[in-house]
Amino acid sequence: MDYQQAIDFLFPLHRFGIKPGLERIEALLDALGHPERKLGTIVHIAGTNGKGTVASCVASIFKASGRKTGLFTSPHLVDFTERIRIDGQQISQQQVADYCGKMQPAVIETGATFFEATTAMAFAFFADEGVDAAVIETGMGGRLDATNVVQSDIVIIPSIGMDHTEWLGGSLREIATEKAAIIKPGSRVFTAVPEAGEAFAPIREAVEAAGAELHQVEREAEWSVEEVCLGALALRISLEGGEPRQIRAALTGSFHAPNVCLAIMAARSLGVSWEHIETGLPRLGAFGYRARLERIADKPVVMLDVSHNPEGMQKTAQSILELRNCFRFLYVIIGVAADKDAAGIVHHIAPVADEIVAVELPTERSLPAAELERLCAEAGAQHVSSRSTVAEALEFLDGRAEHEDMILVTGSFYLAGAVAAMERFRSARASAGAI
Repeated sequence: MDYQQAIDFLFPLHRFGIKPGLERIEALLDALGHPERKLGTIVHIAGTNGKGTVASCVASIFKASGRKTGLFTSPHLVDFTERIRIDGQQISQQQVADYCGKMQPAVIETGATFFEATTAMAFAFFADEGVDAAVIETGMGGRLDATNVVQSDIVIIPSIGMDHTEWLGGSLREIATEKAAIIKPGSRVFTAVPEAGEAFAPIREAVEAAGAELHQVEREAEWSVEEVCLGALALRISLEGGEPRQIRAALTGSFHAPNVCLAIMAARSLGVSWEHIETGLPRLGAFGYRARLERIADKPVVMLDVSHNPEGMQKTAQSILELRNCFRFLYVIIGVAADKDAAGIVHHIAPVADEIVAVELPTERSLPAAELERLCAEAGAQHVSSRSTVAEALEFLDGRAEHEDMILVTGSFYLAGAVAAMERFRSARASAGAI
C-alpha cells in the first residue's frame, strides 16, 4: 500500500460519521498490541476552545526539556500527516501507508471511523518510536471520544462552551460532564473554566470521583499582558505567589494568556524548568501550530484563523481590536459550516470588519454564502457581499486591498485549509520561514 492508497482507504471512513463509543478503538488497539499503554507521560486535553493552543504549548515545552514528544491533534489543514508528530516532525507518508496496511483488516472488521483509525495509528506510531511523552487532543467531547482509552497523567480542560450540542448535550453542565470524563484516577487536572460558572461543578465532581488532583488557573496563577503584536505575546507570569517570570509565546492575542498559564502549570508539575519553558514557547511554529491568527502574507497582511463558534470568534475579534493600529482597513473573508451557530459567530466579527465577503466552504457541510451574507448584514455589517469560493473572494480583494490593510480569513478549518494550500501563500510562508 502506498500513501495515496492509504488516503483512499482512510478518507471514505468519514461515511461512518460520528459513532460514539470505545469498543471499536479498543479492538483496533488490541490488534496493534495495545500501544496506548506505551506512551510515556500522557497529557490529555479536552475542551471547546484552546485545545490546540495548549497542546502545542505543552509539546513545544516538553521538546525543549529534552523529552521525545508525540503530538496528536485534529483536524489537519493541508495534509493528513499534520495530525501526528514527534518533536514537531510529521509522520511520513510511507509510515501512514504502512500503518494503514497493518490496520486495514481490523478497521474493516470493526467498522471503525476515520477518527478511530487515525487515533490508533497515532498511538502505534508513538509507541513504536518510543516517545517519552504523548500530548493528545480529544476529537469531540471526552467520555466516548476515541482518545479516551489512555490513562492520563495530566488532564487539561481550557474552556467549556456550547458546541456539538447534538452530541454532547444542550447545557454547559452536560457538555462539561462529557469532557471531564477523560479524568482518570491519579490524574493532575488543570483548567481555566471559571469556578463560578455552570461548567466547573462537573469537573470538580469528576476529580473527586477519580481521586484526582485539581488546579484552577485563576486560583493558582497571576499574569499580566506586557505586549501584544502579530505572532508574539509577552506575559509576566507568577505561579502560586512565586517569583514573576517574563514569558514570550508565538501567539497572537491576549486571550491566549490563560492557555499559556495552563501549559506552564502542567509542565512545572512534572518538574520542567522555567528555562525550558522560556525556550519552548517561542517555537510553536516548529510543532505545526497554525491558523490561529497566523500571518501568512504581508502588504496587505493576510491572517488565517479557524474560529468556528461564537466563543472563539469573540476572542478573534478581541485580538483584532488589540492590533487595530497595525492596519488601515480590515477585510474579512468568512465561511461557516451549516451545523454551526452562524448568527452567533458573525455577531462578534461583523462590528469589527470594514468589509465582509461571505464564501462557501469546500465541503457539502457549508452554509450557503448568500445565507451567510444575510446574517452578516443583520449583524450590522455595513459592506458585505458574497462569492462562491475563497479563491474568488481573494481575487476580488486583490483589486481593493492596499498594502496597509489586513485580510482576515476565518470561520472554519475547511476554509483555512483551502487558503493554506494555495501556492501563493505556501510560497510566501516558505520564503519568510514559519511566520
